[in-house]
Amino acid sequence: MNYWLFKSEPESYSIDDLANEKKQTACWDGIRNYQARNMLRDDIKVADKLFFYHSNAKPTGIVGVCKVVKNAYPDHTAFDPNSKYFDPKSSKENIRWVMVDVQLVEKFNGIISLQQLKVTIGLEDMMVCRRGARLSIQPVTAEQWKIVMNISKKL
Repeated sequence: MNYWLFKSEPESYSIDDLANEKKQTACWDGIRNYQARNMLRDDIKVADKLFFYHSNAKPTGIVGVCKVVKNAYPDHTAFDPNSKYFDPKSSKENIRWVMVDVQLVEKFNGIISLQQLKVTIGLEDMMVCRRGARLSIQPVTAEQWKIVMNISKKL
């Protein structure tokens, strides 16, 4: 099993939105960065766990845990001209973008802010704590996962 951090702007899609979905499960669509797409396609697998991270919010931070319940498959929003994620260069014959399905495991009692992550010993190398690390999907090490989960128990 691998660990990840998935970012979403809460005004677009929040952990509460996921909690309100049928079976608390949804597709993670709209990824339009090749590096993030490659991780979705090649590395992220069923049973992997991820932190749900609210970005572009006050404060930004980790708000819960999800698990991957469906491996990568074509992102249908790329084919929909009415979608904000439409990509005219993508077709069903030339699939450029993929998505996975995620399911809520746990919503934290509070937020673990980016500021708190940055000052926590052992998280210095966590990608989200690095300047300029803007990827919406990021790998998390097993040790970083344990540290963040310990913080979540104190919320």
